[in-house]
Amino acid sequence: MWWGLLCALGAACAYGVASVMQSVAARATDTGADGLDPKLLVRVLGQWKFVLGLSLDVLGFVAQIVALHVLPLFVVQAALAASLAVTAVAARFLGVRLGKREWGAIVVVCAGLGLLGAAAESEGSDPVGLGFRLVLIGAVVVLAGAGIVAGKANRRVRTPALGLVAGLCFGVVAIAGRIIPSLAPLDLLKDPATYTVAVAGGMAMLFYATALQRGSVTTSTAMMVLGETVFPSLVGVLVLGDRTRPGFVVVALAGFVLAVAAALALARFGEPATDPVAASN
Repeated sequence: MWWGLLCALGAACAYGVASVMQSVAARATDTGADGLDPKLLVRVLGQWKFVLGLSLDVLGFVAQIVALHVLPLFVVQAALAASLAVTAVAARFLGVRLGKREWGAIVVVCAGLGLLGAAAESEGSDPVGLGFRLVLIGAVVVLAGAGIVAGKANRRVRTPALGLVAGLCFGVVAIAGRIIPSLAPLDLLKDPATYTVAVAGGMAMLFYATALQRGSVTTSTAMMVLGETVFPSLVGVLVLGDRTRPGFVVVALAGFVLAVAAALALARFGEPATDPVAASN
C-alpha cells in the first residue's frame, strides 16, 4: 500500500518538474495558426526543455501505472494533482517567491495525501470487459471533437474548455492504465486500452499546451486538475470497485477534497512565470 503511494508521489514529482520545463518551452514556441494547431507538438519538440520534460513524463507515467495497480484511482489522481506543489517549489528556484498562501496550500496538499494514504484500501478488483474498453475509445473520440470545438471558441471560453478537456483526457489515460492487466509486450499490443492510453495522452498534451500558450495559466491548470481528478475517481468508485478501509470514508473524502482544493490554489504554477519580478507581484 505505502509502496504504491510512494510511486504516486514519485510520479507527481516527475510531472511537477516536467511541467516547468514544458511550459517554458510552450511559451517560447511560435504560436502558429489560430485555434487548435496539431503542429504545435512538433514545434515544441524542437525545444530541448520540452524533450527533457517529456522524458520525465515517461518516468512519471511508469510510476503512475505501478501506483494504479496498487491504489484506488481517487488516491493516485489526488496525488498527481499534488504535482502543482512540486511545480511551485521548483518555480521558487527560478526566482518566483512563494507567499504564505502558497506555502499553506503545499502543507494542506501533504495533509490531504496523508489522510488519503491512511484511508485507502487496495485498488478495486471489479472486472471489466471489451465493452468497457470500447466505451473508453468512444470517450476519446468525443473528447477529440470537444477539443477541436474548444480550440475554435473565443478566448474567454477556449482556455477553460481546453484545460478541462485536457484534464478529462488525462483521466482517460489513468482509467485505461488501470485496466491494463499485464505489462508484457505481447499483452500490451493486444489490449485496446494500450492504444487508448497513447491517443488520449497525446491529445491531453496538445490541448493543455494550447491552453497554456494562448490563455490564462491559472484557469487552464485549474480546469485540468478538476478533469483529471474528479472524473477518474468517480469511475474508480462506481465501476472499478475502489473502496476505502472500513469506517474511513469520511477521512478519504476529506483528504481528497483538501488535496484537490489546495492544488487548485496552486493552479497558477501550472506554468511558472519567466519573469521573477513579475511573478512575485
